[in-house]
Amino acid sequence: MKLLGVLEGILFVVGDEGITLDEMSRILEVSKEEVKQLLLELKNNYEKEDRGIRVRYLGDTFKLTTKEEHKDFYQRFFTQSNHQTLSPAALEILAIVAYNEPITRAEIDEIRGISSSFTLRKLMARGLIKESGKSDLPGRPNLYKTTKEFLDYFGLATKEDLPDISEFLPKDEEKEKDLFTSIYKEEVISE
Repeated sequence: MKLLGVLEGILFVVGDEGITLDEMSRILEVSKEEVKQLLLELKNNYEKEDRGIRVRYLGDTFKLTTKEEHKDFYQRFFTQSNHQTLSPAALEILAIVAYNEPITRAEIDEIRGISSSFTLRKLMARGLIKESGKSDLPGRPNLYKTTKEFLDYFGLATKEDLPDISEFLPKDEEKEKDLFTSIYKEEVISE
């Protein structure tokens, strides 16, 4: 098994979160120096003119990113009409943001149970979501909210025109049962 391919796959899977040198060393079961050599080889492969991504060291993590010089093409991709339909993930994120704004990406991820960073970026590129300041939480993460374009896209005059979310929540037909109460009766044995 070629570890270079495994490393590339790991970098792809971790996405925006990135991965530290220590984590890669532990996962690949090789020394940090060997990981550095693999990263250098992968980085050199990606630096070729005919490649669209690169390995970047940002913060204390390594991650795959697109090349800055291709930015205009990516923006065109997100704004072309044949990519105007929204995926189920995009609709889910829009609903979460609309009903909970302002909200951080970590809070969105917690609600969904999966990373939302790629789809969130796509929604921002389409102008449906925007950054609306910084949270007071540790690390001061960005806050996100919907935009006027979001309202236009869904034919809403104001955010108050959103449907009442309680219409979509499951209705409990039974009251919550006491977990300690048995449906069986204890039989008393007499002599």
